[in-house]
Amino acid sequence: MGELVHASGLEKRFDDLEAVRGIDFDVEPGELFGFLGPNGAGKSSTMRMIGCVSPRSGGKLRVLGMDPETEGPRIRARLGVVPQLDNLDFELNVRQNLYIYGRYFGLPRPYLIEKTAELLEFAQLTERANDDVEPLSGGMKRRLSIARSLINEPDLMLLDEPTTGLDPQARHVLWDKLFRLKQAGVTLILTTHYMDEAEQLCDRLVVLDGGRIVAEGSPGRLISRYSTREVVELRFPPGDQDAVDASGLADRVEALPDRLLLYADDGDAALAHVHARGIHPLSSLVRRSTLEDVFLRLTGRSLVD
Repeated sequence: MGELVHASGLEKRFDDLEAVRGIDFDVEPGELFGFLGPNGAGKSSTMRMIGCVSPRSGGKLRVLGMDPETEGPRIRARLGVVPQLDNLDFELNVRQNLYIYGRYFGLPRPYLIEKTAELLEFAQLTERANDDVEPLSGGMKRRLSIARSLINEPDLMLLDEPTTGLDPQARHVLWDKLFRLKQAGVTLILTTHYMDEAEQLCDRLVVLDGGRIVAEGSPGRLISRYSTREVVELRFPPGDQDAVDASGLADRVEALPDRLLLYADDGDAALAHVHARGIHPLSSLVRRSTLEDVFLRLTGRSLVD
């Protein structure tokens, strides 16, 4: 099978607003593909076009080898969708949320009984099968939403910020579930605001900003291309870093209100140069570069509403 999603010059406009401005990308079978970007970057608009719930304004889009504009129902029957906000049915218990959702696909009862039990075990909700949905924790609800999206054994899963609002323990449990799905050969597309999540899970990703793709590649490749191997963080009393001469200490220097960031391939050597120059920060830290460093360099640190 070729790529499961192919976009070329894909556009989405809302009156005078250009939400997506001619982007190109492919999603290959069996990979976990990510969309990263600040608010308003075009992530959700792109996901809605892939999910066949919002028509494109221009360009080409093929999903599972079909055109969403003419074959939307056939595509949706083979998708699993986990929306940003849970839309579980609170009038049904945990088991019924899976079983009845499966009936919407016309799946036979014997299959659904077996599949529901399998997915309850996958989501670690077997002991809560007969419980009401509303009292469940946020992590349980997200696991139930993911389990429900698998009821039709989809060829492609769309996950819109699947761990937003979860505590760290619940996020890591969910990461494990998504990793196991990828190992099983399920193709996943996700949007996320968590850089560590993208770095841990994604095989490839694109960074969107202002409706355009500004970078594409694996997390490791993006870090290698747009950052250095390590970063030295020097913390100072607010404003004191303005008087520090950091020229020549690293490949790139970034000044923040309370610290300087020195981007260098050898962080320890850069820190030694700092001390040799007689610079005495309140504290110093050498760490490896992360996807967050790349993201902030490409999209800026200004808050976007």
